[in-house]
Amino acid sequence: MDAIVIRSNLIEYKKALEIQKIIHNLRKSDVLPDTLWLLEHEPVITLGRSGKIENLLVPEDYLKKIGINIYYVERGGDITYHGPGQIIGYVFFKIDGLDKVRDFVGKIETAIITALKKININAKTIEKHRGVWVNQNKICAIGVAIKDWVSFHGFALYLNPIMEHFNLIVPCGIMDKGITSVYKETSIDNRKLLEELLILGFQEVFNISFREEKLEEILKMEVKV
Repeated sequence: MDAIVIRSNLIEYKKALEIQKIIHNLRKSDVLPDTLWLLEHEPVITLGRSGKIENLLVPEDYLKKIGINIYYVERGGDITYHGPGQIIGYVFFKIDGLDKVRDFVGKIETAIITALKKININAKTIEKHRGVWVNQNKICAIGVAIKDWVSFHGFALYLNPIMEHFNLIVPCGIMDKGITSVYKETSIDNRKLLEELLILGFQEVFNISFREEKLEEILKMEVKV
């Protein structure tokens, strides 16, 4: 099955939210097939639908002083940090009904586990907690939203992030687990390699074939909807 992958560099989080709406609409209207958008963000903290503000461990004023914005968003999950050294993946796939949502999120986790296995990281899922884990440490956060049976938001794979920034929050609201990264586990800090492995993982698990498109070309399609 044909699908699209978009690979971007650092994009400001607020701008990415606006672009997500555009791509979501293009997918909903079948102008685009299923689409994966890989990118990176400046340091931000986001709270999902079940986010608890008490899991933010510093005052919001302090975040402003150190240049970290906070956003309240539609995805599932609690509080998350995004920043340089993470591979963000926004996933715009059509879902065939409410009963398929859990399986869909599970496939995203499996695709990431498949990618990490290729660099000898033995990642796994943990019962009751979404995301991808190495032992008891999260290496990839997952939080998707579904609107009009098309997904958006997605995952954050920790390649080589600023680990100190995770101390500003209780990551995903989970007190008894830690954070790790691809670099910590393997000394690999190669964004292009990890993106390619993620693409292969998604192709294998979702039985799709990606073709790469530039974001600028995708955004030109908006006027045609």
